Amino acid sequence: MALARQADYLSVEAYLAGERASEIRHEYVDGVAYAMAGTSVNHNQITANVLTELRMHFKQTGVDCRPFSSDLLVRTGKDRYRYPDVVVVCDEQFLDDYSTESPVLILEVLSKATRQRDRQVKRLEYLQLPSLQEYMLIEQDTVEVEVFRRSDSWRPSYYYWGDMVVLESVGLSLSVESMI
Repeated sequence: MALARQADYLSVEAYLAGERASEIRHEYVDGVAYAMAGTSVNHNQITANVLTELRMHFKQTGVDCRPFSSDLLVRTGKDRYRYPDVVVVCDEQFLDDYSTESPVLILEVLSKATRQRDRQVKRLEYLQLPSLQEYMLIEQDTVEVEVFRRSDSWRPSYYYWGDMVVLESVGLSLSVESMI
């Protein structure tokens, strides 16, 4: 079994080179590249809503941060690269033109297929990033927003219809309705 694993191993360098040439996005975990699935209309709408709110906020306040959609790689460890749905990077903290390891805010839109991985595996990876201040999860099938904050020892806070979510990392308050 170990020999088969070695034959399938992909180096970080080979992954990054292949990813830049690929039309399909892949996440990379411990030597293996995993193709990313497509997303629903609702998933795309939530992502667009949050990106729009963030972009307008940064433009109006002059805060030196930029929001990115799911095409910016986040290096979460020596041999791990992820594509969160929304990433906010401040002070131009990029590894190169394609990736960062210094986001202040990460958002994932949850689906049946990604819910468990986003809540467990990815959350543990993301919370290890020294720059990360908040991790936000938005359910696409129900009205629920969950935010983990470094300032609150990564304890979750839950928000529902009619609530305001304060994103401390970027100084922005959003209604749940504006995101969903």
